[in-house]
Amino acid sequence: MKYILILSIFVFSIASLNGQERAEKVIQFTGVVFGADSTSVVPGTHVYIPKSGRGTTTNPYGFFSLPVLEGDSVLFSAVGYKRAYFIVPEHDKESSLRVIIALQDDIQFLEEVEIRPYPTESMFKEALIGMELPNQKEYANIYQWLNSQVMTEAYLNLPASPNANHQYYMQLQRQSYINRYSPPQNQLLNPFAWANFINSLKRKN
Repeated sequence: MKYILILSIFVFSIASLNGQERAEKVIQFTGVVFGADSTSVVPGTHVYIPKSGRGTTTNPYGFFSLPVLEGDSVLFSAVGYKRAYFIVPEHDKESSLRVIIALQDDIQFLEEVEIRPYPTESMFKEALIGMELPNQKEYANIYQWLNSQVMTEAYLNLPASPNANHQYYMQLQRQSYINRYSPPQNQLLNPFAWANFINSLKRKN
């Protein structure tokens, strides 16, 4: 009975030592963190083990590497993404573990907020109507020069263009030819008409 008791204690001691060695097995935990679309990496992701207080962050390529123990719970957190957890499983084949972590987008819709610098709508309208633009004087000058009366006076005082001068002198030349070689249209200047008029008066007398 004594030998059986000693043998049992020895077996349990070996099992306990094996369990402790197995629990304290260090694994090099490496991986890459991607976004929800699985095409873009998430740099600056915090990789943290709350139990041991150790952690690291992903590099600009989303890669991370840190030592962990079997059974550790690893927390992944990044701004704009939901937290993700990963429990390190038993790993007998190799001393390193490679994973790919995909984080989900954390989208929050805020309620609409209206910001009004004026307490009432009437005060806002008065301030809007009385508001003067930074270049208000330039606009007023433009509107003054674009006034219809000013534009009409400027159009009437415009000098004749070369084309208009040419047409005017050509018209004068045509009129001079008409006056020289055509009979006068005004009968008061026609001597034959005056002669006929005088003869008609004599006949009546």
